[in-house]
Amino acid sequence: MNRIKLAQIIDHTNLTRDISEQEMKQFCEEAISLNVKMVAINSCQTKLCNDLLRNSTVKVGAAISFPLGQTTIETKVFETLDAIKNGADEIDYVINLSKLKSGDYDYIEQEMRAIVTCCEENGVTSKVIFENCLLSDEEKIKLCEIANIVKPNFVKTSTGFSHGGATVEDVKLMRKYCHESIQIKAAGQVRSYETAMEMIDAGATRIGTSSTVKILEGADQ
Repeated sequence: MNRIKLAQIIDHTNLTRDISEQEMKQFCEEAISLNVKMVAINSCQTKLCNDLLRNSTVKVGAAISFPLGQTTIETKVFETLDAIKNGADEIDYVINLSKLKSGDYDYIEQEMRAIVTCCEENGVTSKVIFENCLLSDEEKIKLCEIANIVKPNFVKTSTGFSHGGATVEDVKLMRKYCHESIQIKAAGQVRSYETAMEMIDAGATRIGTSSTVKILEGADQ
């Protein structure tokens, strides 16, 4: 895959807690120069990034309830709407893993529907983060089944903040069990061109990474 095409499926990521405004400005300038699809940032950075990227084609993606997902539905909805108000084009939210592990699938569906509805009503892309490294295959499949009911735009492998990230096996599983209308985002430990291509070959249509420069250099080679 050539550099231009690959850049357009990359969510250029900086979710560090101590990034300064000057560093965020440099990050957004880099995103523009690389011509990536989106910047993935903590929701408090949404307005700043929207301002910095206003005259570019790079979209702003806000991470919601990140990275643990351990906030109420009401809190996640508020954060989602606040991010959208401040210029978010895309929303990546973390599911409530505690509820999933407790078998409360109705809660997971209610939460997913609440976030996805907020996004749909505002013309914003929705992405549901599973955190697969903490899940059994049965739990991953159950989440795919719930997603098939709610219909988010994407399901996503990982936050990148747990002990594991995207795997080829997980992307294949998600592609197998999710409706074809739902896209797959591979994120977490995708740090090379070769790994990115493995994820794409497995069915991912979006890559979340903080190693964008290295991956695109691999495309050039």
